[in-house]
Amino acid sequence: MKVFSLAVVLAPPGQTATVLVSASDLSTFSFYQRGSVGEFMSFFTRTISERTPQGQRQSVQENNYTAHVYNRGGAEQLAAVLIADHEYPVRPAFSLLTKLLDDFTAKVPQTSYSSPAAISFPEINSYLEKYQDPRQADAIMKVQQELDETKIVLHKTIESVLQRGEKINDLVDRSNQLSMQSKMFYKTAKKQNSCCVIM
Repeated sequence: MKVFSLAVVLAPPGQTATVLVSASDLSTFSFYQRGSVGEFMSFFTRTISERTPQGQRQSVQENNYTAHVYNRGGAEQLAAVLIADHEYPVRPAFSLLTKLLDDFTAKVPQTSYSSPAAISFPEINSYLEKYQDPRQADAIMKVQQELDETKIVLHKTIESVLQRGEKINDLVDRSNQLSMQSKMFYKTAKKQNSCCVIM
């Protein structure tokens, strides 16, 4: 997964969009391709910002790229665009775009939008670097991965117990922490489950 470009765009309805700030990571392209790829990304960013209605989000695929755009509109008339490969997940992309717009509007006054060259927003480079890993953009995705890792660890732990030669049936029989009723319940449930196996 790779994020190539991130931008905040002034996108007034029916007018030409203007890139206010942008950052790109074109290190996967050869030195000679970077200029052309950068121009294409900038063109793609402006074009989809202009063609995304205010208040909407959309993802647009072009060749090997997917551009995710969030045109927030409102008084600021801002849009944010992330261009990544097709593998970058949609939900984290839009999470990142929302965070980017929130941070930008909090730190950059609207009066400076008329002169983009004077806008200083170095945070966009940090966003581009940090969110190469989509788990950083999406807390739900991060939590899900932590749960998946926990399941793997638990699974490995159970397997390692069984590999030592102990069987769960023997552990249940020897346990002083289980009442006779619980032991009987376990054995009955195991018998009922084993009788229903299709061979």
